[in-house]
Amino acid sequence: MIEIIALTKNKTIETGLTIEDWKKGTYEWYWIDFHAPDDNEVDYLRNPLQFHPLSIEDCLHNLQRPKIDYFDEYTFFVTHSLEAKTYAKEELNLFVGDNYIVSFHKKPSIEVQYVAKKLLGEKSPAKWSQFTVLYELLDHLVDNYIPIIYEIEDFLNEIDENSDNKSMEVLLDDLYETRHRLLSVRHTVVPMRDLLYTLLNTKKLTAVSNKREYYSDIYDHLLKLAEVIESNREMTADIRDSYLSYNAHQSNRIMQILTVITTIFMPLSFLVGLYGMNFQNMPELTWKYGYFTLLGVMATIAVCMFLFFKRKGWFK
Repeated sequence: MIEIIALTKNKTIETGLTIEDWKKGTYEWYWIDFHAPDDNEVDYLRNPLQFHPLSIEDCLHNLQRPKIDYFDEYTFFVTHSLEAKTYAKEELNLFVGDNYIVSFHKKPSIEVQYVAKKLLGEKSPAKWSQFTVLYELLDHLVDNYIPIIYEIEDFLNEIDENSDNKSMEVLLDDLYETRHRLLSVRHTVVPMRDLLYTLLNTKKLTAVSNKREYYSDIYDHLLKLAEVIESNREMTADIRDSYLSYNAHQSNRIMQILTVITTIFMPLSFLVGLYGMNFQNMPELTWKYGYFTLLGVMATIAVCMFLFFKRKGWFK
């Protein structure tokens, strides 16, 4: 599907245009949005728009790394949005020329919908240009990262506090899942940060240089988000190490207790084995107090060994 928004010479917004209408008209600037285009609609990128084959190839092969490519007639942007529930990346490609911006995406884009609605509701559309649309799209893309990243951080804090008293196995599963989410988000935020850095330092887009403070604000947000992601990744490693250390400590405690029990029963097992041999020349076997004496000796040994290990601190 193709949607076109154009600013006329009379400084009014026109919508509902077709490619044929656009080719016949003269506009201050226009925005062409390709949403899940079919093969015939994709051909418009080649003719009449005449974009470079490499740019078109990047559009058709999804999930390219965010980047900026400069061509003689236009600048090509590959950007990524994030889906709030699944953390999946979606590609939004932008072509920005002297009097136009073209957006290309295979799935619905809430950023495109938001900016288009904002433009159509603008009381003074003459203030807008294709670079205004570019800024608004980039700004809204990054703004949508923020709740996603802080949601992951909140979940990580819940894991750390473990207020629900989850088992160690469940906590570690949650922790590894959170680390995977952070890695996925990082693969979007860091390249987008680099894209904004490149955009801020280019001399090929005068309109961007004139509004540098606005793009710097987006870049600052990306810097902060990248720092939050790195901090949370370090936190996941610390929590994981703490859990594993605690688990190892608990295992050592169990082994220690089992060792004490085994050690106490070793001399008792020896006595039981010794007097269980049933030799005829063992006077203790015929003594009427032999059984109770043996029990007393075994009990004394067990108590003495227990007190010894307790004094050594093995039961603390």
